[in-house]
Amino acid sequence: MARILAYTSPARGHLFPLIPILQELQSRGHQIFIRTLSTEVMRTRTLGFDAKSIDARIESIGLLDWKESNPRAALSSSVATFVKRSAIEVPDLRSAIDEVHPDFLIVDTNTWGAQAVAEKWGNSWASFCPYPIPLSSNDAPPFGFGLPPARGPLGHLRDKLLSPLMVGTIERTTLPPYNSIRKSLGLAELATADDLFFTPPLLLVLTAEPFEYPRSDWPPNITLVGPCDWDPDLEEPEWLSRVDRPIVLVTTSSEYQADETLVRTALKALESEDLFVVVTVPSTDPKHFEVPANARVEKFISHGAILNRAACAITHGGMGATQKALARGVPVCVVPFGRDQFEVARRVEVSGAGSRLPAKRLTPERLRAKVYEAMGRTEGARKIADAFSTAGGPVAASDAIERMLRN
Repeated sequence: MARILAYTSPARGHLFPLIPILQELQSRGHQIFIRTLSTEVMRTRTLGFDAKSIDARIESIGLLDWKESNPRAALSSSVATFVKRSAIEVPDLRSAIDEVHPDFLIVDTNTWGAQAVAEKWGNSWASFCPYPIPLSSNDAPPFGFGLPPARGPLGHLRDKLLSPLMVGTIERTTLPPYNSIRKSLGLAELATADDLFFTPPLLLVLTAEPFEYPRSDWPPNITLVGPCDWDPDLEEPEWLSRVDRPIVLVTTSSEYQADETLVRTALKALESEDLFVVVTVPSTDPKHFEVPANARVEKFISHGAILNRAACAITHGGMGATQKALARGVPVCVVPFGRDQFEVARRVEVSGAGSRLPAKRLTPERLRAKVYEAMGRTEGARKIADAFSTAGGPVAASDAIERMLRN
């Protein structure tokens, strides 16, 4: 059996979807080593993984994109963060490889320096992407604006005109410093932003069509396996059994992005409804909120336990939280604040699995209406749940990895 080393960015939204894949590989007899954010090392050790933290300097370089006023500026800020981290990832992953002597590497798509090391390493490796992949396509709109798929000549003209705005931002801010890292490792320079996704021999994308826009031009190295759902706490809260109303789950980002207004608006919007509201605020203190009688605000709680009884989920548009709800057939009302969330929100709307409300239009009245609109789209959510199940999840991902190990 193989020694498999996984390397993640300092984000729970990237670690948690990877865990079910690692658990499946472990169940097949493979030995799992992982380098991840320091606060999750002990938790991953309890799963039987040989876990250590990534370099503390990587974790100290936080995302500040939430401070920006528009998607392009926010994207530039995120890219700058990933580039700064990349230079530290190079010696960090090299050290881990020297220590573990792995047979296979699994590298987070947001760890660009680690991906360059994996490519230079020369043995079998894969990357994974837990959010809508920002890869150019003839069949999908340019990434970042949250646009619906093009219809007719005017729609395709729109895509042609807007694509350079986002792609150009990525290429101007990413490629020069990243190519410098690649050159130092003796690797060829990348010519386009899309090349970031062509270099892994296997790229596991943790979603599935039709939630992801169907494409006729998927590269051969990409495998869509659907979402991989994992909760760190599987116990139901003791108060849940006493809730006798339909439940609405409200999620906010695990990486701070100033989305507290979503919580306050949701509590206000639904305080007089015959619903019970459960809010999770992993990056904020729950004591900051006035909580009505029909609600609870928690730092963290098992989303799965709540979603098994939920009528709707209000999410910030994080891919993990949104797909976790849809995988259970729970419709979603998405209020995107930044990052990939505009893309997630639009996919929810286009797939008929829920509703979308831009954060700039967020009011209690509009949110209440959008929640009930989403509740009317249970059939669409169930269709997405069926598609996710068919994609295979951790089993499909592990099968793809083992095919590489055999070759």
